[in-house]
Amino acid sequence: MTGFVGQYEHQMDDKGRVSLPSAFRREADSDRFVLLQWEKPYLTLFPESKWETIQQRLLEYRRTDPRAWNQVRLMVANAVEVSPDKQGRILIPANLQAAANLSGSVLLSGNIDRVELWDPATYRESVQEQAGDLEAFAHRLFG
Repeated sequence: MTGFVGQYEHQMDDKGRVSLPSAFRREADSDRFVLLQWEKPYLTLFPESKWETIQQRLLEYRRTDPRAWNQVRLMVANAVEVSPDKQGRILIPANLQAAANLSGSVLLSGNIDRVELWDPATYRESVQEQAGDLEAFAHRLFG
């Protein structure tokens, strides 16, 4: 209905689990997600329906460009399917934790059709400090 909006900061436990906010769980069309790092330095959590669209793009890309096979392999090999447990936590595999420098606090940020998982300090440096003139952008967007 509203897409994935808002930010939540949760502690990752010793097993690599982090709570997926109930607002994000409600917004998803199912309890299945795909987690991967397609752009550094953060992870992206796609709901099942969005991943199906991306999967079709990957198949088309692979079908129409012979050079794409290894790119698709690498992208899919580093993706994992996750589902929230009864407490609403998802497991972030160690390799993805390391790739996004996640330990302790994890910032879960809604981005309309997906959720991004960030190290909070990296988010401040990469997003907030480099956002540019947010006021001008907001005026263009909201009129």
